[in-house]
Amino acid sequence: MKAYIFPGQGSQYMGMGKDLYNFSNLAKKLFQLSDDILGFHMKNIMFNGSMEVLKKTKYTQLAIYIYSVIKAKILDNFNPDMVAGHSLGELSALTAINVFSFEDGLILVDKRASLMQEICEYIHGGMAVIFGLEDEIIEKVCKEDNGIVVPSNYNSPGQLVISGEEKSLKRVCQSLKKIGAKRILRLPVHGAFHSPIMEPAKQKLSKFIEKISFKDSQCPIYQNVTAKSVTKSNDIKKNLIEQLTSPVKWKQLIENMIDNGAVSFIEVGPGNILQGITKNIFNKIYKK
Repeated sequence: MKAYIFPGQGSQYMGMGKDLYNFSNLAKKLFQLSDDILGFHMKNIMFNGSMEVLKKTKYTQLAIYIYSVIKAKILDNFNPDMVAGHSLGELSALTAINVFSFEDGLILVDKRASLMQEICEYIHGGMAVIFGLEDEIIEKVCKEDNGIVVPSNYNSPGQLVISGEEKSLKRVCQSLKKIGAKRILRLPVHGAFHSPIMEPAKQKLSKFIEKISFKDSQCPIYQNVTAKSVTKSNDIKKNLIEQLTSPVKWKQLIENMIDNGAVSFIEVGPGNILQGITKNIFNKIYKK
């Protein structure tokens, strides 16, 4: 069975999308449609913008969504047995399997990114990848801190991302280093995504999501919040709303996909970040 997986923030690069634009007339139409809907030249930011501009949450999320969905639509034989998306990538996956339209997805991503960027500007937060410690140890240290810092992305065995207020994040990182973390890598983001800090964004976004027309999924989608497969539109919508403040259970959902028959994973988006993470899950858990 084939599983198609869609990346989130961190997979962007300068010049992204030019290859798709030059390859396909459908890609040209969708890039232009994106510019028309958004009211600014997103393709110019993607094709010619600096990395400094592209890494801003408002533009990063749009760029990755547009790229990923266009790539799915121009792929030969895109007929997945199951799909999943990492954080933002979940919206790309849902569009690719026609749960909602490209246009609605684009407006939703724009709203999501703007709300998250808004919080980043008045709450100083961040994220860090912790390598080489058991999840339970990291969870315990986060819980013991008196600030806001939580596990946010369960990527693969020995790799967990934490999010929180800057002061709390620094304290927890120092504690984890002392007790044996092999490596700690700060992510190039200015927000504590998938943490309680995003609650105001979640409340505003939920009202917007409720207005969008969702269809049942044509194949199982394994969502970040539960790591389990769903197909019903109401379940998909509920999980999507909860996603902003809940951890991404990527390790768990990949395990579930494998247990349910996935034997190949095709990444649809810029870069191949998820391929590496998924291969790590295969190697460390299933010894294949």
